[in-house]
Amino acid sequence: MELRHIRVFVAVARAGTVVGAAGELGLAPASVSEQVRRLEGGLGVTLFERTPQGMRPTEAGRALLERAHGLLDHAEDVRRAVTGQRRRVTIGALETLAATRLPGVVRRLAERRPDLDVDVRTLNRKELLAGVAGGGLDAALLLDAGMRIGTLGFAPPPGLDFIDVGEVALRLVAAPGGDAGTLLVSPPECSIRMAVERMFPARTPRRELTSIATAREWARQGLGRTLLPDFAVDADLASGALVPLDPPPPAPVLALRLVWLRGREPALRDVLYAMSA
Repeated sequence: MELRHIRVFVAVARAGTVVGAAGELGLAPASVSEQVRRLEGGLGVTLFERTPQGMRPTEAGRALLERAHGLLDHAEDVRRAVTGQRRRVTIGALETLAATRLPGVVRRLAERRPDLDVDVRTLNRKELLAGVAGGGLDAALLLDAGMRIGTLGFAPPPGLDFIDVGEVALRLVAAPGGDAGTLLVSPPECSIRMAVERMFPARTPRRELTSIATAREWARQGLGRTLLPDFAVDADLASGALVPLDPPPPAPVLALRLVWLRGREPALRDVLYAMSA
């Protein structure tokens, strides 16, 4: 196996097509196809199913993909050691988590690894999972529940691993004297919205808004009640701008979950440490 063949293989798996990988790598599609064939010939296995919809990794391809990122990470570590270049990691997070939880993580990383540069991407959950699975993100911080990724009600891509680094309690709140009947909700793909769907019957009057931040502000102005994560509402509860309401049972608690591509643990050791500290 040659590293250039591994890089091409990962790009094809990420893009799903030879043409997409060629555009990403700046190569001709014929060159990408040839390098995939050389890798398959060297290993003696078929790594992709060629379908009208694109290239899908076979079982052997999925096994290689789990290890390929680790190989490339190790090669990158060697290159940085020789050239003295700084290492950079990219962490994705939901917007509310990027604003409230990631500053402390970045601070701990800076103390532990001053040679490490950290980029942050604010994305929705679908984009976070796709970014981690495709290698565009080193890790992502999101909200979930249960003993596996996606228990809250979404379908994750294969090959991901995770660790729970905290718990997030949800508070049902409204402004003092405000409308406590209309339920203000975030879009359907939002983790908090998924918790709402579990808690409240479909007949509950509701108004869909664009984000958790918008639902919080509308609740502050007396336009309805809303379910918010503790870190987004505790200051309003302390000031009296919002007051707690009794939610229907059970009172929900979500997991603050860090996800990454299986096999990349060695390269992310310091990130995982900072997240869990």
